[in-house]
Amino acid sequence: MDWWTKIRLEVLRGEKSKREILRSERIHWETLKKVLKYFEPPGYRLKEARPKPKIGPYLERIAQIIEEDKTLPKNNATAQEDLRTDPEMGYGGKYTQVKTAVRELMRVKQEVFMPLIHRVGESQVDFVMHWRRLP
Repeated sequence: MDWWTKIRLEVLRGEKSKREILRSERIHWETLKKVLKYFEPPGYRLKEARPKPKIGPYLERIAQIIEEDKTLPKNNATAQEDLRTDPEMGYGGKYTQVKTAVRELMRVKQEVFMPLIHRVGESQVDFVMHWRRLP
């Protein structure tokens, strides 16, 4: 991260040219383009989602099971068990695929809490001025 920031600052401040950075750091010009484009290293990203040939047809049913479980009182039945044990479903995949699908669906539908925190010197104030006529 320090290396990434150092290169960005040197180029953006005009301390070194792009060509000098390429020579001194011994990096490819595509890498330098990424350094200048992103504030921090972007990491690996899939261009498109991987196909899910076995679990794909059952994703809707898993989502239904999760929704049904929310309305029922707490019990140990889960979407994984329902899908694996129901002979009508015909699911032949592994438990791990179902577990991963459930985790992803729960993550997407999870309620998020964002605390309102202000640093020292920064704040947000909403107030209403009440004007009153003096007699």
